[in-house]
Amino acid sequence: MHFAREGYPWIFGLGSLSLVFGLLGFRSSGCILLGLALFVAFFFRDPDRETPGDTDVIISPADGRVITVEPLARGKYASEQPASRVGIFLSPLNVHVNRVPVTGQVTQIQYQPGKFRAAFAADAAEVNEQNAVSIQDTHGRRVVLVQIAGMLARRIVCRLTGGEQVQQGDRYGMIMLGSRVDVYCPAEVQLKITVGQRVKAGETVIGAYRTRAKT
Repeated sequence: MHFAREGYPWIFGLGSLSLVFGLLGFRSSGCILLGLALFVAFFFRDPDRETPGDTDVIISPADGRVITVEPLARGKYASEQPASRVGIFLSPLNVHVNRVPVTGQVTQIQYQPGKFRAAFAADAAEVNEQNAVSIQDTHGRRVVLVQIAGMLARRIVCRLTGGEQVQQGDRYGMIMLGSRVDVYCPAEVQLKITVGQRVKAGETVIGAYRTRAKT
């Protein structure tokens, strides 16, 4: 089992304190600290995933439950062309590491400060703090990923800065303590998921292009 790098200071810090308290004879405090260290390790877990490696599919960027699947004629992240939006809600028990859904180049990163309403709320995608990453795939098609903070999630981590070449399945960030990730897919993508379905980052195919790109 791997862990997200953001979690190592917390895991080792709490684990070390647990050991020190135990050696000093404060066993109850040591056990509490050990329990906290195990909980933090569980939260920051980062299991390996088998990515399809298909340039004509879009994979889920997050673990969780699909809470919305809707077409958008125009919108904040669909201004250039129509798109479909897939919203994925992450509970505190889900793996929180986010992964890149397509191979391509990061063309834009947009951060928006905002509120911290429940991530599953209807207007959370509009008013909550969020970070959007636009990726142009190897065939020139644009996919946008939006990390959205929730009521408990008060920290968005995005390791991308813009201009990078990324591979489908790459880890690119995470959101602390339950959150939401929206995926804006081009209109020509046939969605393969439904509301209520459970998905896994890096593995679950959420959509496929109706016509395969020419090589």
